[in-house]
Amino acid sequence: MTEKILVVDDEIALQETLAYSLKKEGYSVEVAGDGNLGLEMARNVKPDLVVLDVMLPGKDGFEVCRILRQESNIPVLMLTARDDEIDRVVGLEVGADDYLAKPFSMRELIARVKALLRRVRLIREEAGNLDSDEPKLMTFGNLVIDMTRREVRLNEQVIPLKPKEYELLTFMGQHKGRVLTRELILERVWGWGFVGDSRTVDVHIRWLREKIEPTPDKPERIITVRGAGYRFEG
Repeated sequence: MTEKILVVDDEIALQETLAYSLKKEGYSVEVAGDGNLGLEMARNVKPDLVVLDVMLPGKDGFEVCRILRQESNIPVLMLTARDDEIDRVVGLEVGADDYLAKPFSMRELIARVKALLRRVRLIREEAGNLDSDEPKLMTFGNLVIDMTRREVRLNEQVIPLKPKEYELLTFMGQHKGRVLTRELILERVWGWGFVGDSRTVDVHIRWLREKIEPTPDKPERIITVRGAGYRFEG
């Protein structure tokens, strides 16, 4: 089945270039020129990935991404004309899966798109291999990672996690007790096509600690190993 990509950008020339290049790669492409239409189309078309500009008329890209993330786990690749760190952090906070600053090469964008879609396919395949009658759980005391339902419970209460927070915690849970470098985490959780730095991992670790640690400033579950990375103690 052909994968569908929604491009939301108000620059007509870039919109057309993106659509042309993505179609050449074999994807089905829909386009929208403002945030409100982009959000409506994401709900109706149900794309496999959204390429979303930050600066949009109507709702800006951050707001569109925030709303989308409340409603679905569609991967979002955000585009911006600036490369400010604060933009990258805000993009991650609202749930973007990857971030690309303009100007960018079409080859780089295609690589990011392929990497994100590859991760979606792997997640779907893993979910399809699970026995629905036997939920796949990882239990660490009062913390439960339910891989069948893709949810995390603390003291039997569901903890709202962004998709990357869930994937990060699951990866660390699968490797309990091992020291995981930031580079390995980036490769396994964000994918080889992600072009970012270790601060991405640090930001997500901080968010996870705020949600699952009794005292986030004195973590007991996710331990920092100086000069190496992180270790999950469960």
